[in-house]
Amino acid sequence: MPFYIWEKLKAEAQELIDREPLLASYVYACVLNHRNLSSALSYLLAHKLANYVMSAVSIRELIDSAFREAPEIVEYAAFDIKAVFDRDAATNSFLPVILYLKGYQSIQVHRVAHLLWKNDRKDLALYLQSRNSEVFGVDIHPACVMGKGIMFDHATGIVIGETTVIEDDVSIMQSVTLGGTGNEQGDRHPKIRSGVLIAAGAKVLGNIEVGRSAKVGAGSVVLKDVPPYTTVVGVPAHRVGKPCDENPAHTMDQLVDND
Repeated sequence: MPFYIWEKLKAEAQELIDREPLLASYVYACVLNHRNLSSALSYLLAHKLANYVMSAVSIRELIDSAFREAPEIVEYAAFDIKAVFDRDAATNSFLPVILYLKGYQSIQVHRVAHLLWKNDRKDLALYLQSRNSEVFGVDIHPACVMGKGIMFDHATGIVIGETTVIEDDVSIMQSVTLGGTGNEQGDRHPKIRSGVLIAAGAKVLGNIEVGRSAKVGAGSVVLKDVPPYTTVVGVPAHRVGKPCDENPAHTMDQLVDND
C-alpha cells in the first residue's frame, strides 16, 4: 500500500505543478524532493509542528526514528490516505490529503506520540499531544490505541481520552468527544469498533462500547453501549434502527431518517 500511494502522490504532485506553478516550491519541498512516503511525511509533519521549543530538524529526526522503529506507522498512514480518498466527497485525489487535511495530519502525529508513550517517553509524548492540539485543533491523548483506515473529517474540536480504543475503518466528524464521565481512574473511555461512523458533534462518554458498524447521529450523547449494526441518536442517545449500509464509516451517510 505505501508504495502504491507514494507513486500516486508523485504523479499528482507533478500534475499540480504543471497546473499551478506558484505552488511548485511547496510541492517539491513536501513531496517531489523525497524518496518515499516516510520521508515526505516526516518532513511535512516536522515543519507543521516546529516552534521555538523544538526545531523542524529535531522533530523530523524524532519522527524518522519512530518510522524506523515501527514501520507499520507509515503503512497505516497510507491506509488513512486511501480512507479519506474513498470517503470524502470533497477529495478527488490523494495529494490534498497529505498536504492540507489537518484531520489526517493529526492522526499521523498521534501515531508517533503513541509510540513514544509505549516506550515510556511520556513527557515527549505529551508535548507532541500539546502541539497536535495547538496546530491542528485535535486533542488525542498519546495512550489512545488507534487502528488503520481512520478518517477525521474536518477534525476541528475532536477530543479523545487516554483509554480510548479506535479500531480499523472508523470515520469521525468534527467536534466529537470520546471522553470520560468524571475524574474516575483506570479504563474509563470508549471502545469504538470497526466500521463505526460518529457524526458531527456527538459525545461518547465512559467505558462503553460502540459496536461494529454502528452509527452515532449528529449531536448525540452516548452513555451506554451501542450494539453492532445499530443507529443511535438523541440526548441521551437511543436506538432508532440500523444503518442502511453494513459499513457506515465508508458511506459517510449521517442521515438517520431511513435507518
